[in-house]
Amino acid sequence: MKLSYYTSLLFVLVLLILHLPAIAQSATGTIQGRVLADGKPLELATVALPGTTLGTSTDAQGRYTLRAVPAGTHTLIFSSVGYQLQRRQLQILAGQTVEAVDVPLAALPAALSEVVVTGVSRATEIRKSPVPIAVLSKREVNINSNGNLIDAAVKGVPGLSAVTTGPNISKPFIRGLGYNRVLTMYNGLRQEGQQWGDEHGIEIDQYDIDRIEVVKGPASLIYGSDAVAGVINMLPRLPNGPAGQLHGDALTEYQTNNNLVGTSVGLHYNQKGWQYATRGSYRMAQAYRNAVEGRVYGTAFRELNLTAMTGVEKTWGATHLYATLYDNRQEIPDGSRDSLSRKFTRQVAEGEQDNLKNRPLVPTPDLSTYRINPLHQRIQHYRLLNRTRLQLGTGELHALLGAQQNVRREYNHPTAPAQAGLAVALNTYNYDLRYAAPAWLGLETTLGLNGMHQTNHNRAATDFPIPDYALTDIGGYLYAKKTFGKLDLSGGVRYDTRLLKWADFYVGTDSTTGFTTQLSASEAAGTDPQFAAFRTRYQGVSASLGATYNVSERLLLRANVARGYRAPNITEVGSNGLDPGAHIVYLGNRSFGPEFSLQQDLGLSAYLPDAEVSVSVFNNAIDNYIYQARLNGPDGQPVILVPGNTTYQYQQGRARLYGAEATVNLHPKALPMLAFNNSLAYVTGLNKEASLLETNGAAAKYLPFIPPLRTRSEVRLTSQQAWGALTNTYVRAVLDYTAPQHRFYAVDNTETRTAGYALVGLGAGTTLLGGSAKREVLQFFMQLDNAFNTTYQSHLNRLKYFEYYAASPNGRRGIYNQGRNLSVKVIVPF
Repeated sequence: MKLSYYTSLLFVLVLLILHLPAIAQSATGTIQGRVLADGKPLELATVALPGTTLGTSTDAQGRYTLRAVPAGTHTLIFSSVGYQLQRRQLQILAGQTVEAVDVPLAALPAALSEVVVTGVSRATEIRKSPVPIAVLSKREVNINSNGNLIDAAVKGVPGLSAVTTGPNISKPFIRGLGYNRVLTMYNGLRQEGQQWGDEHGIEIDQYDIDRIEVVKGPASLIYGSDAVAGVINMLPRLPNGPAGQLHGDALTEYQTNNNLVGTSVGLHYNQKGWQYATRGSYRMAQAYRNAVEGRVYGTAFRELNLTAMTGVEKTWGATHLYATLYDNRQEIPDGSRDSLSRKFTRQVAEGEQDNLKNRPLVPTPDLSTYRINPLHQRIQHYRLLNRTRLQLGTGELHALLGAQQNVRREYNHPTAPAQAGLAVALNTYNYDLRYAAPAWLGLETTLGLNGMHQTNHNRAATDFPIPDYALTDIGGYLYAKKTFGKLDLSGGVRYDTRLLKWADFYVGTDSTTGFTTQLSASEAAGTDPQFAAFRTRYQGVSASLGATYNVSERLLLRANVARGYRAPNITEVGSNGLDPGAHIVYLGNRSFGPEFSLQQDLGLSAYLPDAEVSVSVFNNAIDNYIYQARLNGPDGQPVILVPGNTTYQYQQGRARLYGAEATVNLHPKALPMLAFNNSLAYVTGLNKEASLLETNGAAAKYLPFIPPLRTRSEVRLTSQQAWGALTNTYVRAVLDYTAPQHRFYAVDNTETRTAGYALVGLGAGTTLLGGSAKREVLQFFMQLDNAFNTTYQSHLNRLKYFEYYAASPNGRRGIYNQGRNLSVKVIVPF
């Protein structure tokens, strides 16, 4: 990675911040004790110090130890799923070991009282949040094993869905909104990697993530533009083992459908408040397969991830520095086939020489190989991140500084495989400052300032869907919350501004290669630029007001109203060319204004003796809603600007989305080993733009990319006692039902009806204990997805529309989703 002057300056600054506290004395102590439930030791209870990175879990005897705790007065939080959260205040002296008295947790069936920080200003319990927040633990991610992290999260969070392009590419959607409306973050740093594109994923090491937090609803108040639909924060693990000892884990995974092989090794160490961690992960997979098409050509991938962290936790606060590398070679499917046999073919010529009907069949060995074919994309993402927390009396100052570079190349020239069709480098510098002021008369107030500066550069390529551009965001907010007995109120206001600009961008033909290339103004010799110079500023106000009312300890009501803001992204405003990996010519519109949403949320949660019931309904009205639609000419036929590729033009209008989510989780006290979990998610997206409806009628009634109704039911049996050396042993069965999607955007056949389907999954797992201390020596997870090898197409599967022919001899069009898949994962902690 070639760092610019500003990146180097940031790196030096981070190192200074990191090592400045080293001159401070090591004033730390130790806390240890037990957590009980009904007078018995409670295993896997969480013990944490809010506002710090210190935390641990209890062992089989209910014992815990927290080392390197900064001297001073601390409030410990003890929590566990199904129990009422407890707080204990302790005074720690340097070098002292404090033996906390036994902490009893009262049963509160299935209640989630976890403390989270995503999408809110400071540590907040899920129960007290007026907006829906979901938390997915590392264990649940492992149990819901899948091809990528987002797909695993989709299984565990109702209302979360994904637009997919094969098993390794999933773009998250929350309540029918995605792309730049969902803010994905790595440890609080917003992910910036050309996320407008369809054909790449989130660029994060899934084996390094310890916890996923999802905010469903406008989070623009805290994060500004791009969080209008919600936030997904992926948090890595921090060292929390015994001080002075090197620990880690080794992971291996195998999936039968595409012969995916995954390996990962992580190490962590802490001593006297200093913390160190590193991880290396590698995954490779062949083309996936299904019962209709066999192996789907163009879906193999190879992925490398490297992560390193160093940090320190002291009485004054904490600071941590992270560095990550993501390197993915991902094949690019195009769906071309033989018209009669429906076997996949591959492109070997270009331009007029490329006759789709005469493309050769893909040889069978090339369908079952880990070798990446010449037509592929390579994505490299580099990330440098510093998070610092300073204790200022009873207040706290949080600072985040980040630098990212995303290099994306798409190789789509069979006659010149080394020549990239698309080559762009995106450099982003992020900052986030937040001051949590001391409480005053019970009022907790937070002031924040955050934003980014971003530049994009086209490199040696032949296709240019977007220009070189510069983007600058800045926004500030005020957030407050206060409790009035059973009523918790929270709200705030924010102002954002975005400056987007680019110079004239010229394109011409290279006389040597015959390919299109970028030209300077002098080389263009007076021809019109492909992207004429542009400069504009977007601005907007976000606000929210929410309340949580505790009718009783077992019944809560929630309400929230929020105004969200989102500035248009670069493709929506400036695109004018082919994205070869997506096989789409994008056409933007410079006159677009920012989106503004007004969303209302109502929720009810009941924590009954044998069950947990939660219901949320929402209504979201959006002005200036931007979406892409297939472009047809006056004759009703698709406009083809580049042969073999579809043309899409961005549209803007009014929209409304409404829907509901519900969960009913049964945990009978008489059968503590049984968990019967059920969820439902439904959303409808309506196009409210009168002119479009008048022109296209019923075909334009609905919005694109709206997921159909989905239900999920899981029966899980978990042993309550150890079987010899085995503990946490479970078996499970899952029924995932997706209804037909009749409500879709049908103008110019942009979308078509999708049939419903039901998928059955089976799973089992256990943990092996060893040694006199009964420590974990192995975790085992096995999951069989799509057990009956059902043939289906997801409505949000982009491959559904990869079809070249108007008719098919077997009546099936497009590419189908993955078939039966057995996943086996083994984790060995050490």
